[in-house]
Amino acid sequence: MSEAAPRYQFGDVSQILEAVVAADGTAGHGYASGAHVSFGPNATLTLADLADMAYYLCLLHGRHPGVIDHAATRSADNAARSWLVQATDAFARERAYLTQVTVAVGPAPSTAGQSDCETVVSQQRHALDMLAQSDRRGCAMGAAMALVLDWRAVRHMLDIAAIRVGLEPHACDLPDRAETLAVAQAIGGDDTIDRAILFGGRQLLNQHRGLWDVLQARAQVRARKDR
Repeated sequence: MSEAAPRYQFGDVSQILEAVVAADGTAGHGYASGAHVSFGPNATLTLADLADMAYYLCLLHGRHPGVIDHAATRSADNAARSWLVQATDAFARERAYLTQVTVAVGPAPSTAGQSDCETVVSQQRHALDMLAQSDRRGCAMGAAMALVLDWRAVRHMLDIAAIRVGLEPHACDLPDRAETLAVAQAIGGDDTIDRAILFGGRQLLNQHRGLWDVLQARAQVRARKDR
């Protein structure tokens, strides 16, 4: 459980979800922090690291249908419909951008344990599919909202990779933080649904952190090999 969540345990579900993303999301992971300084001669992540990131991120989120697409077929909440339409359309464009960046930066670098890593990420993808197709009301929406909230940090890393190979990043049209949290507040309020929303959100973030753990370990293996 995130350390930030208890601060909002008596607040509404949108506050808790925001706190969980802040504490356990991509932006707080060491791999993402390294991406923030990946320009110039002292870049923390090499182009090979960024190619690795794009390749495995494409394995996780590059296929259709994805988390948001599944959530759109599961949600019966009228308050979420317009958000889901916008998020589904926008993430289709994000998926295309992810594919474009993955092709531009080149193949994932050869690294010891390659097949094991691909198996791990494939299992993560399967876990996300199951999560986003859950019949537990609120679970799929929690995963979808956490993805949209966390994607800003993911997108920052993609943009760095794009710029490194001369691509111009395009605007991200996903619903913004305020819109997403407003939907969480609108569909929440019931303890059972709130718990499901937070479960879905936390599980999505766990899979993201698992991906960054894999990529960080792979980068360390390559760095040791190059010494």
